[in-house]
This record gives sequence, C-alpha cells and structure tokens, in this order.
Amino acid sequence: MGPAASPKAEVDPGRRARLAVAAVLVAIGLVGASLVIGRLSAPGDGRPVEHSVEAGFARDMQEHHQQAVEMAMMVRDLTDDPDVRLLAYDIATSQAQQAGQMFGWLADWGLSQSASEPSMTWMSRPTLNGDSHGHGTNPAHAPGSVMPGMATREQLAQLSAATGVEAEREFLTLMIEHHRGGVDMAEAVLDRTTNRVVTDLAGSIVAAQTSEIEVMQGMLDERS
Repeated sequence: MGPAASPKAEVDPGRRARLAVAAVLVAIGLVGASLVIGRLSAPGDGRPVEHSVEAGFARDMQEHHQQAVEMAMMVRDLTDDPDVRLLAYDIATSQAQQAGQMFGWLADWGLSQSASEPSMTWMSRPTLNGDSHGHGTNPAHAPGSVMPGMATREQLAQLSAATGVEAEREFLTLMIEHHRGGVDMAEAVLDRTTNRVVTDLAGSIVAAQTSEIEVMQGMLDERS
C-alpha cells in the first residue's frame, strides 16, 4: 500500500494578499515612470536630491501605501459585503497607482528606491517657514520609528484570521488609523516642499483619505 496522500496545504490569506500586492505593485512600478512623464517637474522646481524631503516622502509613502493595498486585498477575501469590497477595491487601486507615481518620481530623479537614512527622517526637518513644530515633528515620528498609522504584524494576523462582520470591523478600524497616518504624512510634506508634483499628490491624498475616513467611520458605526 502506497503512502497516504498528504493533506492539501491551507492557503494563508495574509500570504495570498501579500503576493497579490507584490504583483500589482511590480506591474505599476514598471510603468510608473511613463505615467508621469512630462509631469515630474514644473517651472521653478529643483530636482530633489538623495536626502531631500521629497525623496524621503516618496520612499516612505510608497511603503505606507503598500500596506493599505495589502489590507484591502486581504479583506476582499474575508467578506462578501459589497460595500466593504468596493471600498477595499477603491483603496487598493488608488493607492497602488499613487505608489507607482512615486516610484516614477524617484526613477526620474535618478535616486534609489531604497533610503540611505532612517525612515521618516524627512518628517523631523524644519518646515518651509523654519517652524520646528509643523506636521510630522511629533516625537513619536522620530527618524527610524514606525510610520504613523501602520498596522503591526499582529494586527494583520488578527485581520487575516477574522471573517464576515468581524473582519469588516477589524479592517475598518485599522484602515481608519492608517488613513489618519497617511494624512499626517501628506500634511507634513506640504509643510516642507513647494515641488508642484509632490504637493499636487499630497494634497489629493489629504482630500481623498479625509473623505474616506468619514465614510469608514460611518460604516464602522453601523457594525458596532
């Protein structure tokens, strides 16, 4: 009698989501530069350098967006609720596209996608008016600390283990906090740069994510 067939391996929702995220971001990253050709600079804008606020923002916000895409892809496998699935799809597609834009900025500027200084160092730098108390100068945002709003691996594991309404509540709670952190980062760069392509994207992030926070809070209240 031959050996018993091994049981089929369980697919980890978190791993599946991360693989989907990687595929989306690789595809968008490859075309990121072409998406923004002709829009990467404006009259009077200097080309950002390695340790500039603009480069730091582009690198850190890409990572921040990647986690939002990961959580959004994850919850789409954990619920059948059409409103949550549509919200998750919108978040995943918009933030993946924005991450592709920032990938393209760095490529056009001739800068590495990897930072040569701790994350969020740019957020500790003075604002344009020399104020050391602008957005992003909170001690919790010191260089090398966790970016604002980022979910922990434990929180992501808790989300991946949930289903139905429980998963919806976990997702909405985490994404509200994640969006608040994203708004904080976008406002911090607006305090520190006049680069038009950067301020255009940062302004759109503030507007869109502030609106989505209100929507998600209403959805979360309905599920309390």
